[in-house]
Amino acid sequence: MYWSHLFIPTLREVPADAEVASHRLLLRAGYIRPLGAGIYNYLFLAQRSIAKIMRIIREEMEAIGAQEFHLAALNPAEVWQESGRWTGMGQNMFRLKDRFNRDLCLGMTHEEVMTSIARGELRSYKQLPQIWYQIQTKFRDEPRPKSGLLRVRQFFMKDSYSFDIDAAGLDLSYEKHRQAYCRIFERCGIEFLVVDADSGAMGGSASQEFMVATDAGEDYVVRCRQTGYAANLEKAVSRPAPLAAPDDTSDVAPTEIHTPGFKTIDEVSAFLQLPATSLIKSVVVIADFGKQQKPVLALLRGDHQMSETKFVAAVGCKEYRAATPDEIRGLFGADPGSLGPVNAPKLPIYADSSLEGRQNMVVGANKDDYHLSNVTPGRDFTAKFVDLRQVAAGDTEVETGAPLEIVKTMEIGHIFKLGYKYSDAMGLTVLNSEGKEVKVIMGSYGIGVERVLCGAVELYNDENGISMPAAIAPFEVVVTPVNVSDEAQKQAAVDIYNQLKALGVDVLLDDRDERPGVKFKDAELIGIPWRVTVGKKLSQGILEVVERRTRTTSEVALTEVPAWIQAKLV
Repeated sequence: MYWSHLFIPTLREVPADAEVASHRLLLRAGYIRPLGAGIYNYLFLAQRSIAKIMRIIREEMEAIGAQEFHLAALNPAEVWQESGRWTGMGQNMFRLKDRFNRDLCLGMTHEEVMTSIARGELRSYKQLPQIWYQIQTKFRDEPRPKSGLLRVRQFFMKDSYSFDIDAAGLDLSYEKHRQAYCRIFERCGIEFLVVDADSGAMGGSASQEFMVATDAGEDYVVRCRQTGYAANLEKAVSRPAPLAAPDDTSDVAPTEIHTPGFKTIDEVSAFLQLPATSLIKSVVVIADFGKQQKPVLALLRGDHQMSETKFVAAVGCKEYRAATPDEIRGLFGADPGSLGPVNAPKLPIYADSSLEGRQNMVVGANKDDYHLSNVTPGRDFTAKFVDLRQVAAGDTEVETGAPLEIVKTMEIGHIFKLGYKYSDAMGLTVLNSEGKEVKVIMGSYGIGVERVLCGAVELYNDENGISMPAAIAPFEVVVTPVNVSDEAQKQAAVDIYNQLKALGVDVLLDDRDERPGVKFKDAELIGIPWRVTVGKKLSQGILEVVERRTRTTSEVALTEVPAWIQAKLV
């Protein structure tokens, strides 16, 4: 293609409302333009990159035997009501009514629709396993669209679904997807982490996220560079950092201490001149068990934070909320900031495992403006010890003691073992080899297509623009004659362009009558991996080839340029 014939509206100024690199650069490079809050139009360059990402996805999905579908984006309410997610999805779901006042929604994901197809068509174990996938537009009524394509209301997703006769079959389908996803992201040129994650609203027994480390992300991942361990912050486990001060091991009874007006961990710690590691934090929540709600007391070391995911799993509730001040006073007879497990009201008490074996700590006295010192877990109160806390800075890996780090990330893919969640809700069964009706076990697997594009931009950019991986760049090479008025340069550029095209290289010819600096800046901004410059050294039979990412220049003989480029792109 010739640049002069294309619509590539690059911008010199940085858009004022663009906060993250991918948003800023995709706007400046002419990939996208906003239509409304969280709604974007993809222009020529974005469409080329997205098409390449989709092609890689299709190739790898077909390699594991997946079959491509294209399902309806407009869904009747009934199919979502069967699974219980019509209400469960809350305001994130776009809902509407047709002219007959029937409820419909725009699909956020397609577990329900795929399950309804399987229910209507699959009859026997002989038809299993099945892997069905699609690349489809999804919709989410995002309350706070921001960061360009990272938090939007309309987006592309590759979603696939596996149907197996038993758990062993699901394990195999899940592993096929895990390996396929690794190949997809590797082929796209993305550096990524595979982390253990929470299944959330999708349900199921296990899930893993595929993450890109970037400050533009909104998730945190715990990883160990030495061992390769990686997990979502909500699920990660670790060995706590050493105590700031050792426990007093003397056998002393709890003692009441007057702490007037001091309620937070930091305030009490400073007042008593003790480190936060010597205090116990008391968190009162109202846990939802479906048919009833019950108060629960959670205990953590003063410097630790509670993991919502771990708490829900440990307690066995669906979700929870913080107890109100009135609820707390009604239970404990004291206000928040003076609460503790000693002589607490009769309610379940869960203590983080980091408190087990500790001695002579400080807790609230369940009396306003008072705390208790010399409190020993297990002696002065009874609790169930479980892992409740988020990993903190300074923690180490449980088994090896290797250092852990917490990195900010964005999700580009997520795979789930759904189990029987949708089969149970929607009655998906087949006959097994003995003629007995059994439930089908399912998996669900997603990739955010635009997020792959954004991940590449977030990872690979500099002050001059994008440095796109060749596999998903809108063009692999740009041929740039320095002076299009010079017939020799112009003809040599056209010849190189045609030779590269004949070799299957995705090449662009910058035939614009612009200053060389403008051409070079535009090519760097939009992220073309290689630039072949046809300039003054043409008279010596030499062209300059510039690698975008390293900005290194190589002098290559005119006749060798096509093969040289082709070798670099392998």
